Amino acid sequence: MSNSEHANFPRAGFFRRLGAIVYDLLLAVAVYMIAGAIGFGVFTALSSSGLLAMNGFEHVSDLLNGTPLYKGLYQLWIALCVGLFYILFWSYGGQTLGMRAWRLKIQHPNGQSLSMITAAARLVWSLLGIGNLWILINGDKLALQDMMTRSEVVVLSKEANQLRNWRGV
Repeated sequence: MSNSEHANFPRAGFFRRLGAIVYDLLLAVAVYMIAGAIGFGVFTALSSSGLLAMNGFEHVSDLLNGTPLYKGLYQLWIALCVGLFYILFWSYGGQTLGMRAWRLKIQHPNGQSLSMITAAARLVWSLLGIGNLWILINGDKLALQDMMTRSEVVVLSKEANQLRNWRGV
């Protein structure tokens, strides 16, 4: 989707992005906890039903943490859930809740929204947020993930940040 009205806003600087990252980190921790609870519940149900053998472990948590395959699958599940949190927000509307609070939006320079594939690539290139440090040495206010995905983070006006004023969403 495209919203050309958002194409000419200024790019966000490092500290404004950092503020949004702090907000979103709290949400990511909540997603992590919920995904962990769901994953542990499914794992407990599978072991209680006998589909997973206890293999000499006394508790389900010991089985989960003591078996590299189960632990790896569990951590992968949680990482996918947290990653999907960012990908969905970035590709549908261009804002996470933290970005909305700081009036930031991720988009292509023409105002077009990111596809889910581009949002996933952006997540990888962000290097868990470290890619934002590139802004400190780049005069164009572009982070590593911005350059690698041909996108940008812009600061919206208060009016443009109102969801009812968005025509492209």
